[in-house]
Amino acid sequence: MEEKHVHISVSTENLAFPEFIVEEDEDTAKKTLIVIDMQNDFIDGALGTKEAVAIVENVKKRIKQYRDHGDEIIFTQDTHDENYLDTNEGKNLPVKHCIEGTKGWQIREGLEGEGDLHVIKRSFGYTGWEQFHLENVEIIGLCTDICVVSNALIIKALYPEIPVRVNASCCAGVTPEAHEAALKTMKSCQVEIIYSFLRNQSEM
Repeated sequence: MEEKHVHISVSTENLAFPEFIVEEDEDTAKKTLIVIDMQNDFIDGALGTKEAVAIVENVKKRIKQYRDHGDEIIFTQDTHDENYLDTNEGKNLPVKHCIEGTKGWQIREGLEGEGDLHVIKRSFGYTGWEQFHLENVEIIGLCTDICVVSNALIIKALYPEIPVRVNASCCAGVTPEAHEAALKTMKSCQVEIIYSFLRNQSEM
């Protein structure tokens, strides 16, 4: 099959997330956008950061792009119980967060849509990704150096032959330094790190 190229038109008015028009190639692989833990507690709640707040609009626009193409979108939702501080994680990170049923546990308003899938996860990494039969994956969300890297490496191990990408423009870490360190770790493990908004092309 003759390869078709992606054409993009960019406006420089919004450097955080450029406007674009994308003509996709004829890649028939199922595309999946995995949105990691875009929950209130990680954005501006118990464990929020200014960097997390700053990526919300990028994440919203990225989700819309996938949704407009009819692609699969999966949200993960970090979930803890009231006894969180008694758990191993709670003893190492003694900040109650994402307690099931609370506002902080909820996905940020305006991100979810009809037909999206949801995964409740009770640890950094979700180990049930094999049930989704993934073929082409992009990962975005929070936090780069904890749950994003955990799930990226699990997916890469389960699906070593599929494209697995992390879009750094739609991720934030606990600190900017931790964000960058996690990106380097994932790149070393052959997870593609992209900064573009083309669904079929990476920029290293």
